[in-house]
Amino acid sequence: MQSTIATLINQLTESTQNKTLIKIILGNKRDKNAAVKNITAKLITIREDIKFCLLYRYQTKDITKNYTIKEGISLLKQLLEQDFYNADLFTSNYNLQFISNEKGQSKMVKKEVAIVDTPSIQLHDKQKQYNIKANENIYLKELGIVAADGQVKKDKQDKFRQINHYIEIIDGIVKDLDFKSSIQIADMGSGKGYLTFALYDYLLHKMKLTPTVTGIEMRPELVEICNAIAIKAGYHQLHFETGSIASAAVDNIDILIALHACDTATDDAIYKGIKAGAKVIVCAPCCHKQIRRQMKPIEALTSITKHGILLERQAEMITDSIRALILEMMGYKTKVFEFIATEHTPKNVLIVGTKRESENIDKMDYQAKIAALKSLFGIEEHYLERLLKADQ
Repeated sequence: MQSTIATLINQLTESTQNKTLIKIILGNKRDKNAAVKNITAKLITIREDIKFCLLYRYQTKDITKNYTIKEGISLLKQLLEQDFYNADLFTSNYNLQFISNEKGQSKMVKKEVAIVDTPSIQLHDKQKQYNIKANENIYLKELGIVAADGQVKKDKQDKFRQINHYIEIIDGIVKDLDFKSSIQIADMGSGKGYLTFALYDYLLHKMKLTPTVTGIEMRPELVEICNAIAIKAGYHQLHFETGSIASAAVDNIDILIALHACDTATDDAIYKGIKAGAKVIVCAPCCHKQIRRQMKPIEALTSITKHGILLERQAEMITDSIRALILEMMGYKTKVFEFIATEHTPKNVLIVGTKRESENIDKMDYQAKIAALKSLFGIEEHYLERLLKADQ
């Protein structure tokens, strides 16, 4: 049977080289209990590169994965040897039907093509309408995302998509809220300013608001660069200040944002947002050392936290769960969801609190839930609790 598989793979390889491949379908699974029913593979184009696209069909869903041509052919060979008995290869010149069984017997039948199907390599680069445009965009050019011709640089495509994904999230949060035409935003830990500039752009041009955005950043060299770009872009109500999240003066703001503020700096940001009466608080936490150091879970949970990586993940979940509960206790409707896909960063949780209006809140109930979590994991105090208690 191996020689027959080898012949089929040779024909598949040849059809990819001479551009006659239409598709190949793997079926008749060896393990009848296997979840995947069949696999269809064809060539597609992604960012000017030709890839093998494998469509895994399950009972209730389909999953698509892309590979280089070499990886795809190698994987298809492996799948035929280990997971499927049959394959149908369709090309513009002929079709091949490969059939095998559990006894190791196999055969291959070549068929003439009755109706010639012209092979096409599908273009899978989504022509998406982005909120943030690349063309004639001064700040994206100055930040090195866009080239002089107005096109996104090849090595900055991911960053450009991340920026627009962020704005999509912000759009989903703020578009239905009742803001005044003049909106005040504090962006804590603004870094190089990619997202801060995009936020100002979106609020000004898409939402037709009059935003005042302040970026807070500890590195003075980045503050200087960003302020110069803001002037060049004509963004007169966007400015950057040097300072830490803990020391920044924040008053009368509508939206507070803190993306990837490390450890308790996220709590400082949430606290400042609550105290300033922000309608929206948006945080993407990074590092969870304060809780991790305290954790002494009950005996039944020690098997989870004895491994470093699992202890870290558990600390993240507990820290952010308590943050969400505290926000709800303080009058915010809270959502926790994925911010950036994990292939870009493992720190991909976004906590969003939206201020609720005139709603009775049973603070004792939330305090009991927080206390129960802390007791379960042997936690003495969450840093955000400490900040709020200092005001009492």
